[in-house]
Amino acid sequence: MKNNFKTTILKPVFIPSVIFIIALVSFAILSPQIANEVFTNVRNFVADKFGWLYMLGVGIFTLFALFLAVSPFGKFRLGPDQSKPTYSNLSWFAMLFSAGMGIGLMFWSVAEPVMHYVSPPVGTAQSIDSAKMAMNILFFHWGLHAWAIYAIVGLVLAYFSFRHGLPLSIRSALYPLIGDKIYGKIGHSVDTIAVLGTVFGVATSLGFGVLQINSGLNYLFEIPVGITTQIILIALITAIATISVVLGLDGGIKRLSELNLYLAGFLLLFIFLAGPTFFLLNTLIQNIGSYLSNIVFMTFNQYSYDTTSSWMSSWTLFYWAWWIAWAPFVGMFIARVSRGRTIREFVIGVLFVPVGFTFIWMTVFGNSALYSIMNEGFTLLSTAVSADVSTALFKFLQHFPFSSFVSIIAIVLVVTFFVTSSDSGSLVVDTIASGGRVNNPVWQRIFWAVSQGVVAIALLLAGGLQALQSASIIMALPFVFVMLIACWGMYKALSLESIRNESLQHHMNAGRHGKISGTWQARLSRIIEFPKVEETKRFINEDVISAMNLVKDELSKYSWNVEVSNDKLNAISIIRVEHSDDFDFIYEVRAKNYDTPSYAYPESVNPTKAQKKYARAEVFLQDGNKAYDIYGYDEDVIATDIIDQFEKHRHFLNNTSSLNPVVPIN
Repeated sequence: MKNNFKTTILKPVFIPSVIFIIALVSFAILSPQIANEVFTNVRNFVADKFGWLYMLGVGIFTLFALFLAVSPFGKFRLGPDQSKPTYSNLSWFAMLFSAGMGIGLMFWSVAEPVMHYVSPPVGTAQSIDSAKMAMNILFFHWGLHAWAIYAIVGLVLAYFSFRHGLPLSIRSALYPLIGDKIYGKIGHSVDTIAVLGTVFGVATSLGFGVLQINSGLNYLFEIPVGITTQIILIALITAIATISVVLGLDGGIKRLSELNLYLAGFLLLFIFLAGPTFFLLNTLIQNIGSYLSNIVFMTFNQYSYDTTSSWMSSWTLFYWAWWIAWAPFVGMFIARVSRGRTIREFVIGVLFVPVGFTFIWMTVFGNSALYSIMNEGFTLLSTAVSADVSTALFKFLQHFPFSSFVSIIAIVLVVTFFVTSSDSGSLVVDTIASGGRVNNPVWQRIFWAVSQGVVAIALLLAGGLQALQSASIIMALPFVFVMLIACWGMYKALSLESIRNESLQHHMNAGRHGKISGTWQARLSRIIEFPKVEETKRFINEDVISAMNLVKDELSKYSWNVEVSNDKLNAISIIRVEHSDDFDFIYEVRAKNYDTPSYAYPESVNPTKAQKKYARAEVFLQDGNKAYDIYGYDEDVIATDIIDQFEKHRHFLNNTSSLNPVVPIN
């Protein structure tokens, strides 16, 4: 029983985060009216004084993500060079999509275009131009910019953690800039900001979700709309999310995410076929064209010459802040499920696949809603949306056949999106608050799942929709600075790795690994031999260690600090040469087991059971497996190969001597 209550929390992050959350929740519950006024005033101040920073920052994040996809940096893998993706493309897409925007798509896909149509930022309301503008704004808010924010944080986390062995935490992005100080107060502060941003970002989404669920239940079963009902719903759905958290990433989140994808696909197909199908196909193409034509202008448009500051804070700035507040959560989550993918594959997948689906979804729901108002006289929808945005989806579904059944599907979809957002958020916050540790006690994830539900309740009590929007805008402000610094750290680290990669590729390597002492008969024997596992382990534990010690003794004569270690059980031998503040040189040999290929023996030979498995003595350097086998080399040849790689490492350090601190490659 003791193990059930062990802890891996990092107190300098966990304690300040919890204190802040408790203080804010207490304030919101004890003085809801005062809290609402404070949230509103702070939000207006941030939007008025720092709106330009949100717009500029998101523009930079989008351009940087696209740059990484097309640049030579895109070839680097999020993990060792030989690593492969853990999840299939379908499961990967389902998980990042469900975590990224699920509840928001359900809440705003009908409400937002109708509201822009009725009350556009500029121009004439309820006109053809306002309808076009409504869809253009909708695509802008839910398009590349939103996913670029997620992609940047996800890339930073996956790259530094999986490729360089740093903690799976936001602080790791600062390593190229401040070195080991990430483990001190600066790192703790960055992670605390990330925890708070995630908790309040997820709570905002949960608040939207419960408002919509309440409206759906009222429409179907006449369950009253009110704060009491909403608190009960949050409690029930948080309980379901807690169960999913206990089941873990593969047992709970993955399966729920795939269920979300199937339900969303069904709902989308139904509206597409039951609605104005060919009109939707036409508008999809036009919407994409309009979006691409106006994307640069809209990226930097502040409406500075129009009296629309309140519109900006309620819409574009709110969205940018919401995505930024969600970025630690979604970024870390997609990082965890993206190990083994290249940077280019990651950016293309995270940026374009969800955006493509989002554009289709928004066109089907948004343009169907506008079509029903403009061409079928369904003005009741615009009136209902203006009165209560949470009813938009269900009022919209009234216009379709089997509306009650489809509404039930929609409610189930909102609930499952709610659950995946909550349990994914809990998983991520727990990782950050534990200093980047992944396998933490279950009770910690349960604590964060409950905390998110409690914060959502507090925000609803303190002003409902306005308080939710205010919390996102306020909490995102400090994280904008963290993300901008992280971009610089990522660029610096990738530049360093590119120089290293080029140095190792082009530097002369005398005495490459094809060399072996002895006669041609010995060489032929090595080529056709498939050594048994135990033979390879013995070779690594004895011959390789002996060669490493030869190199160690020679380097020690020149006062180098050299360490040789050997894991006999797993047959891993390592030599490490320390380089003070620079990269240490690491040369590692591991036994890697394989199935013996069919061509290994002549047809006349029937291999024994032991011969059906063999092992290679493969060389690993700082950046992963070099995929060559040194089994059968004598001590001098192994020592020569170590020196070859050491010479390349020194050449790399010479080329990067001006770039410090550097990123450790473990």
